[in-house]
Amino acid sequence: MNPKSSPKRSIPTTDDQSKASVVKHLRQFSNILDNAIRVPGTTYGIGLDPIIGLIPGGGDLLGGLLSAYIMLRAFRLGVPKEILVRMASNIATETLVGTVPVVGDVFDVAWKANVKNVDLLEDHVNSPQMGQKADRLFVIVLVGGLMLFILLISLVGIMILTFIYQVLRSLVAG
Repeated sequence: MNPKSSPKRSIPTTDDQSKASVVKHLRQFSNILDNAIRVPGTTYGIGLDPIIGLIPGGGDLLGGLLSAYIMLRAFRLGVPKEILVRMASNIATETLVGTVPVVGDVFDVAWKANVKNVDLLEDHVNSPQMGQKADRLFVIVLVGGLMLFILLISLVGIMILTFIYQVLRSLVAG
């Protein structure tokens, strides 16, 4: 039988191997961000993302940039618009709820947007869904809007911290 006429391929193509390599890299990256440090006595992990998020002002922005990297790589792998929007909403949800003191920090540890986003990517790569492929302009607007949202949330957080500091300072001063 002629190998070119065979409908099944038993050997993965270079493209398939390349996609698998990218997904593996992103899985490792998401685990560093969301599961890097195991909680002793459990199977639960805490990653660098919630720790970075504790940095007032810039932590959420830096975490958002790291999360956006996964979205950009997913775009390059041909993920449809719908999945990219879901990825952005996972990041936005984590950022928005993450601004609530204490509750937000716990949520940030539990939500694991990066792992969720790599799961979405992996599902797509393993069984590609039909959908409208994203173009560069769409991704620029989506990621730019997400970064603007995260920046605004960070600025609101800084303003609240500044206000609390001023109130406490005036109470102590008398």
